[in-house]
Amino acid sequence: MNSKATTDTAQISYSGLSQRLVSEQLLSAASAAEIVKTARESGVTLVEELVQSGHVPSQPLARLVSEEYGVPMFNLDQMVPEEFATHLVPASLIRKHRSLPLFRRGNRLFIALSDPTNKPAVDEFKFATGIATETIVVDHEQLGRVIDDVIAKQDEVFDGDIEDFTSAEDFLPDMDVEDEAEELDLNSLADDAPIVKFVNKVLFDAIKMAASDIHFEPYEKEYRIRIRSDGILREVVRPPKGLSPRLAARLKVMARLDISERRAPQDGRIQLKLSKNRSIDFRVSTLPTLFGEKIVLRILDPNSARMGIDALGYEEDQKTLYLSALEKPQGMILVTGPTGSGKTVSLYTGLDILNEPERNISTAEDPVEINMEGVNQVHVNPKVGLDFAQVLRSFLRQDPDILMVGEIRDLETAEIAVKAVQTGHLVLSALHTNSAPETINRLLNMGIPAYNIASSVSLIIAQRLARRLCENCAEDETNVPTEALRELGFTDELLANATIKKPVGCNQCRKGYSGRVGICEVVAITKEISSVIMDGANTTTLEKTARDAGFYSLRAAALKKCAAGIIGLDEVTRVTVD
Repeated sequence: MNSKATTDTAQISYSGLSQRLVSEQLLSAASAAEIVKTARESGVTLVEELVQSGHVPSQPLARLVSEEYGVPMFNLDQMVPEEFATHLVPASLIRKHRSLPLFRRGNRLFIALSDPTNKPAVDEFKFATGIATETIVVDHEQLGRVIDDVIAKQDEVFDGDIEDFTSAEDFLPDMDVEDEAEELDLNSLADDAPIVKFVNKVLFDAIKMAASDIHFEPYEKEYRIRIRSDGILREVVRPPKGLSPRLAARLKVMARLDISERRAPQDGRIQLKLSKNRSIDFRVSTLPTLFGEKIVLRILDPNSARMGIDALGYEEDQKTLYLSALEKPQGMILVTGPTGSGKTVSLYTGLDILNEPERNISTAEDPVEINMEGVNQVHVNPKVGLDFAQVLRSFLRQDPDILMVGEIRDLETAEIAVKAVQTGHLVLSALHTNSAPETINRLLNMGIPAYNIASSVSLIIAQRLARRLCENCAEDETNVPTEALRELGFTDELLANATIKKPVGCNQCRKGYSGRVGICEVVAITKEISSVIMDGANTTTLEKTARDAGFYSLRAAALKKCAAGIIGLDEVTRVTVD
């Protein structure tokens, strides 16, 4: 420390708590003065600065504070969080001052603080409640943990499961059921409190179940809500049929759609805040049906893009192929599969790996499913002439490094994507095909010349999602003959070390399954495969060439997962074909 700094520190007087710390020989006088100075400059309390700097542990510091200021000390573990008087003040006040209203006794409110000299906090609590306040000292670290838990709890709108209610009528006791939507005011439909609560309850329960989609379906004599979890649709509740217009109106208001338009499909988006740190987006699609509007919500969790490549289900050699393709400065990576097969997550995982400050990444999507910081995302809108092809043309004038096209649907988009690769860019995109060899034929059928495909495409990933067996209850499968396993495609090598399991079901899973895992066919375009493409070979020849090169099929990838006890035999046959 230079002489000027020493002089500045010496000029700062210390008293009260800082003097007590010096007298207890927990701090030197110079250190105490320096900490007081830092706390003032940082705008934090002395206690907070002492704990954060690591000079004094929080527990002994709390005892010293209590003794020094004559304020009682309290252990928050002795109270039930539900008993805290948090309802008296807004959560923003608790966050701002890191202070917690504990309880009210008569005309006094007792507030937990780590530093009772924090007068602004005491005054604001008094002003907000209109009640005289008393302070109680709490260990700074304990107080912080409890406040975070309390606020997170407050942010959770609902708890429990929808199955807790015997029927929708029990859940909506105050709702009048009307059969004729035309007779009702549309705005009132959306704002009825029971409807608001019910819709939010369905959304939160779907999130808890790790669902991918929610279906609101009107029929002639009934109305049902189904949730797709682990790739399987199951019915969760049947509200009264007469609530159909109210449910539709509420969902459309949340998605900022035109609630008066019931004759044409609409697309929108809902953002649902789960806590101060997490929100979930829903892609909303409405469809007029014979008996009302069917509404489907796709759940878009931004965390899914950051699961990491190890969570996607790739085998080690497949992961290496994908990472190698991502490292190349140019080329086209295509992810294929039906709707709901995890294509978007695979693409976003690749983008997350590539997302560095030195790279310019742009995406064209219809719609943008997951918001990603640092990536320029464009929502394709054909109605105003902003289709995939137009967006791609614009991208090429934006000094891009990496481009992502949500889906290649036509020849024009495919041609521009190829052009982007040939001008030195890395392009990621998706296609709706069943396997890697079929992807080549799809591009050929679109009208892309074979030589452009051979020179531009670097990697094709075909994938499916299979239900993962519950690790807690899965049992060994012993009733399947070896011959039947060979007919499914098991090789002797796989059978030698196979641990085939079957679903059972327990309180930690859904009928023996918990989550999903990717089943992938990853094919790198080698020189041999390029030659076959140039020769205009059909799907069969392309598939044989890929197998000869060591790239195994979706069925083979599923059998590997089954042999490892990750998925069951029924999932092998459900998601793949031989």
